Formats: sequence, C-alpha cells, structure tokens
Amino acid sequence: MTERFFLYDDKEDTKTRFVSFVGEHQRFDLAIIQTGRHYGKHLVLDMQGNRFAIIGQDDLQEEGYLEFAFQLNEADAEELRSFLMEIV
Repeated sequence: MTERFFLYDDKEDTKTRFVSFVGEHQRFDLAIIQTGRHYGKHLVLDMQGNRFAIIGQDDLQEEGYLEFAFQLNEADAEELRSFLMEIV
C-alpha cells in the first residue's frame, strides 16, 4: 500500500448557525457555516434535502443558482433567496 497524498488537511474554527423556517410550500432546515476557507462565502446545508452549496451575494443574484443547487422550484427558491439575502 502506498502512502496517502493529501492536497490539504487543515483544521479551522467555524461559526455555525442552525435555522429552520416554513415558507409557503416548504420547510427549510439549514445549517449555515461561516469560515475563512471560501473567501467570505457561506457553506449552506439543506438538511432536509441533503444538498449544499457555497453561497455569496453574487450567487444569490445569479438566476437559477438556488433552483439548481437545492433542486427547488422558482417560488421556493425565492423564499430561500430572500432569507439568505439577510444573512449572507
């Protein structure tokens, strides 16, 4: 067996916020992780949908990004976008 080659193996302190809210048609259970790792962007985990994305203000303004990343319809994505605009 050969020795494992790591591209990186870092430890970092993070700030995590767990939030749950109900939209018009869907419940959102999120973990929002702040770290210096992603250039000021947040790691957003959808714990109900088993999906995640690295999100910054630029991503929230990109058409279709949340729909694709979290497999949401337009209305649900807009509710999530509205919430994330307040914290990202």
